This record gives sequence, structure tokens and C-alpha cells, in this order.
Amino acid sequence: MEKDLILAHDLGTTGNKATLFNTQGKLMASSFYAYETDYPHPGWAEQDPEDWWNAFKTSTIKLIRESKIDPKRIAGISFSGQMMGCLPVDRGGNPLRKAIIWADQRSLEEARILSERVGEERVYLITGHRISPTYSGEKIAWVHRNEPDIFRKIYRVLHAKDFLRFRLTGKMATDYSDASSMNLWDIQKKEWSSEILKGLDLPEEILPEAKPSVEIAGEVHPQIAAELGLLPGTPIAIGGGDGPCAAVGAGVVAEGDAYSYIGSSSWIALANSKPVYDPARRTVNFYHLHPEMVTPTGTMQTGGASYQWLRNNLCKEEMAEGTRLGISPYELMNRQAEKSPPGAKGLLFLPYLMGERSPHWNSAARGVFLGLTLSHNRADMIRAVLEGVSFNLRIILDAFTAQGIQIPAIRVIGGGARGALWRQIMADIFNRPIERLTFLEEATSLGAAIAGGVAFGLFKNFQVAKEIAQVAEVQRPRPEVREIYDRTYVVFQEAYEALVPIYDKLQGL
Repeated sequence: MEKDLILAHDLGTTGNKATLFNTQGKLMASSFYAYETDYPHPGWAEQDPEDWWNAFKTSTIKLIRESKIDPKRIAGISFSGQMMGCLPVDRGGNPLRKAIIWADQRSLEEARILSERVGEERVYLITGHRISPTYSGEKIAWVHRNEPDIFRKIYRVLHAKDFLRFRLTGKMATDYSDASSMNLWDIQKKEWSSEILKGLDLPEEILPEAKPSVEIAGEVHPQIAAELGLLPGTPIAIGGGDGPCAAVGAGVVAEGDAYSYIGSSSWIALANSKPVYDPARRTVNFYHLHPEMVTPTGTMQTGGASYQWLRNNLCKEEMAEGTRLGISPYELMNRQAEKSPPGAKGLLFLPYLMGERSPHWNSAARGVFLGLTLSHNRADMIRAVLEGVSFNLRIILDAFTAQGIQIPAIRVIGGGARGALWRQIMADIFNRPIERLTFLEEATSLGAAIAGGVAFGLFKNFQVAKEIAQVAEVQRPRPEVREIYDRTYVVFQEAYEALVPIYDKLQGL
């Protein structure tokens, strides 16, 4: 029987999605199983790795059972996983504590120490990242300083997908993309940085070996295969982090390719042969799934989350009407926003509802409606939110182009990309075509599947992503609105700068 299917798992923040893709990139079946995040203290965020394992098993069993797919058709398993986490395990691979996930911000002191010992500029040059408690290195250093009894027992520190793969194969490793998300990886030399490890007082031996995403890690243990309904010996690819997987799923696999993800957080990322260093350190660099490429990235905290906040607080009418009509309240909100002209009659929205990463890296930043008058209405406020997120993303885009990067068009994925109005606003503000793909919310899983397909010999290389990630619709910039958006963009940036002292004062209240 032909092995023409790839089982991809996307281990996200809210749960695990199991998907089956065929060699044409068609989604054959999917299954999702949720798990919880614990917030034991302000700024802390942890997950139980046993919940990951249970979600993996449950979603796999359900997928195989409900799809009625013959397991003999499955060529192998590949992974995408949440990045920038910290799961310490002992020599037997047993978790020593709950996983500290990407959202955790407890390691502020460790970030300060790294800045003092190595320096912001030096760390950025070595790793392609800023110093931040978001990253794994700072989190591991926190465990070292605050949980010495646990630290002494550490054999390896694993990422989410790497822990699952160990459970399946008995082998510990990570891939270049997840290694590059730890702020410990020399992105130029493709090895762990002894300079940064020394700065954080961490030994290199607790870090897993990093391998290409398209390498085969091992095979499923017979006992586990029987439990899951898979064939014994099914091969498992190393896989990659969720951001780089999304890039491949969006067909961003060659220089000049770029995409924007519009979800709760939102970002712009590229495919490039070398890291892109921004003098203001507004953007960062991850490794691509392609072992010789990187994905320069700028991620804002609350992209789609700003629109969700607006829905929950100012659009109760659309929520009720959407329920009655059986349509998304966002569709009704978009209809309202269409009644407001480009520029929202001079109303600005600064989308900093949870501080900000790219482009400002300011945890004190706050959300603002600026310019409200008696002539403004709800339609203007809705449009201002869509425009504000897009203006913020344009700053990230401009950070790339200022370094000589050519970006002729931008592909879009994520739930926010469903709305034609938002895509048109992005096209107008970016002054570039915006290409909506067929897969909007499955791109991450698709990217993991394509990496698996390359690993299992089903695909020659990553260029197949160009054929699979089809463009369904294109919004083009309208010359007649360019002037209003260019002028508003300047004011948008000036508004943030003017409010920085106010943000600092608000944080002290």
C-alpha cells in the first residue's frame, strides 16, 4: 500500500492539533484536544507535560478512529511545537517540574544579569534576539538560581515537541529552529554559545543536540504504536517550532518571501539566507525549517487580540446578532467598519493592550484611542483598531526594508486574515499586495507536514510548499488612499513616542 499520508502534530499553547495531509497538501482529517495553562503567580505561566502527552495520544487515537484511514498509508509523524519554553528532565526523561512556557515572564533578574555580563548588543549579534525573560535561556537560569535542587538533577532541557518525540522514540534532541529560540544559540555558527552560557552560569551539557528539522529522529516504540493505532516502526521527523512551521505552511521558503500571521498575537516574518540585524533591535531571527535559511521576525503582542477585546467590550450587539444569524460577529463588525472612511476620521488606536514586543519592546506600553470627538461613532472605533494593528505591523515591515530587504508582496494566514476589509487595510497601509492563502489556520500543521514529507522522501525539498500553499485571493493597494494612510502613519509613530513618559508614570500607579 502506498504511504501517501503525513501525520502532523501542532502542540500549541491551548492544545494539540493532530492532522493528516496527503502528498498534494490536502487536509484529510484533523482532531484537537485542549489542555490548561497554570498561572501560579503574576507573570508566571506553566503547563503540565503529562497534559501534552495525553493530548497527543487522545488526538491521535481519535484521528485514526474517526478518519478510518489505514495506518499503513501513514509515511511518518512530524511535529510543530510552542517555542521558547523550558522543561527540565532527568536522565530517564522524567519531568522534574512543570514546563515554564513562552508566556512566562518571571526571569527578569536573569535577563538583567545577562545584560550586565554580556550586553544587549552582543547578545543580539550572537543569537539574533534581544535579552528578554521570554526566552528559554533566561528561564533555565531562573531555575538554576531559584530551584537548585531541581537544577542539580537536570539531564536535558527540552521543548514541548521534543519531549513528545522522546516519549515516542527514547531519543532526546531538538531542531535548529527551536534551538534558535532559546537565546543560547549562535545563529551564525549554528552551535550553542559558550559566551552566553557563561554569562548565565549554565553548563552546555544540559542542552540537547540540535539537528535539522528534516532529519529522522527515530521510530515509534511498538508498545506505543499499538496503543495509538499506528504501525510499529513508523518514522518520526525532528520537526520544528511553530513560527518557522507556519512560514513553510505559508509557502515562505525562498528569499523575498514574506507572510503575516493575524492571530491573538501577530507578526511579519521572512525567509532569508542570513540573519537580518536591525540597529534598533526591533526584530529578531529564528532558524527556518530549511537548514540553510533563517526567518527574521517581528511579533506584536495583541494583534487579533485587540479586535477580540473590542468585540467583547464594545460590540455586544454584533455578538448577539451573530449568534442569532449563525455568523461570526467579526463579519458584522467588519460591515460596520466599512462605513468609516480610511483614516477613521482622524481616530487613532495604539494596540498595546499587553505591553509590546516588536517594534517597541516596552512592557509599560498601553492601549489608547486618540483623537476621539463627538463626531466619531462605533464604526470609526472598529476601523481604528484594524488600522492601528496594521500601522504597528508596518513599523516592523519598515524595519526589514530599511536593511535592504525586498518584499514585493505579503501572504497572510491566521483567523484575522478571513476578513477582506482587514486585508485591504493592510494592503493600503503596507502599499503591497496582500495574498490570502487557502489554508489560514492550518498553515502551522501544514508546515510540519511538509518538513516530514521532506524527511520521509515524499518531497524533494521545501519548494513543494510553493505549490501546496495556494493563493486564494489578492487585495491590492489603492493609490487613492495612500496619502491619508502615509500621513496617519507618521502621526501614529509620533503618538507612541509622545506617550512613552505617560506609560512609565501609569506603570507606577
